[in-house]
Amino acid sequence: MQNPHPHHHQASASCLLELDDPDATGKWAAELLRECARAISEKDSGKIHRLMWMLNELASPYGDCEQKLASYFLQALFCKATESGERCYKTSLSVAEMSHSFESTRKVILQFQEVSPWTTFGHVASNGAILEALEGEAKLHIIDISNTYCTQWPTLLEALATRNGESPHLRLTVVATAGVGGFVMDEIGQRMGKFARLMGVPFEFRVIRDLSRLDELREEELGLREGEAVAVNCIGALRRVGVEQRHAFIGMLGTLRPRVVTVVEEEADFTSCRGEFAVCFDECLRFYTTYFETLEESFAPTSNERLALERECSRSILRVLACDGDGVGDCERREKGSQWCRRLIEAFSPNSFNDDVVDDLKALLKRYRAGWSLTPAEGDASGLYLTWKQQPVVWACAWKP
Repeated sequence: MQNPHPHHHQASASCLLELDDPDATGKWAAELLRECARAISEKDSGKIHRLMWMLNELASPYGDCEQKLASYFLQALFCKATESGERCYKTSLSVAEMSHSFESTRKVILQFQEVSPWTTFGHVASNGAILEALEGEAKLHIIDISNTYCTQWPTLLEALATRNGESPHLRLTVVATAGVGGFVMDEIGQRMGKFARLMGVPFEFRVIRDLSRLDELREEELGLREGEAVAVNCIGALRRVGVEQRHAFIGMLGTLRPRVVTVVEEEADFTSCRGEFAVCFDECLRFYTTYFETLEESFAPTSNERLALERECSRSILRVLACDGDGVGDCERREKGSQWCRRLIEAFSPNSFNDDVVDDLKALLKRYRAGWSLTPAEGDASGLYLTWKQQPVVWACAWKP
């Protein structure tokens, strides 16, 4: 958001002086953003105007972590205040879709995996559970309902290729909604086929790409065949299902009679506070502050890959905070592991990760900088948490019928 009225700068600067010494810790964004969110909840137009001008002077998507947070959350707050969220989100999604290319997507994903376990944690956990559940089967069908662009599957293909006896036949069905460019998945499928041939694993690849929302997926579209052992892989998937449709969607997964369902989700609750904007805003700000801090410690300040990941976050923030309806693409309302467990337990039973998977995850985290750790779920939750400086950020669990 550019400031069209430079004379407001003086007013903005004077408002900043009202903060409790923002330079003492260097953390100023959260206080200003929360004040603005409260003003929107209270419909205090004068305060909204003043705070937005102040934030606009301070924010930048190219600055430090505080400036980036201010920039992306300010966009969502502006759209919320002007009731333009759905239009802005659709425009942002269209721009992202048009700018998708295989090489740019591949570069961002691989660089992120190189510097952070945020995604690789879920890959290793899920692959371990799938390999254990499908051990000894000759015909495998993995239904991949995820946002990983198939980056977890080369490792699984290598594991299948080194099994004793004949390599099993693997059929991979990828479910892609509107946010994933079809041509990107076509290129990925070709590369996956070449890699499978190199590994000596009989392989079929199919993309289901005509869904505008994930909750439109139906069993008959998945092409199940007799004699196949089915695994369902849900990485960052369940949060994309509309909140009111989640019970039915999980029930539909149960009708597939899978040997295992792997679930990986980010640890945040944007669902139980749906009707309370300020509360939801606080949780959204808490989660993305942690995420942005991990990016800041993992990437160089001028990294294009980091900027691409942050822009992707900006769309999620906009979707959660400024779009009230479910008619604008996938949902982004995350739930915490304990909440997902309460949903999943109605159709499945939790299945613990074996010691080999836990050892693999511990070995994985040693590849990254200090601060990452592995924590078993407790209480109402099952599975494992990836934590950053003792704060749970990603949850993984395996389930069986």
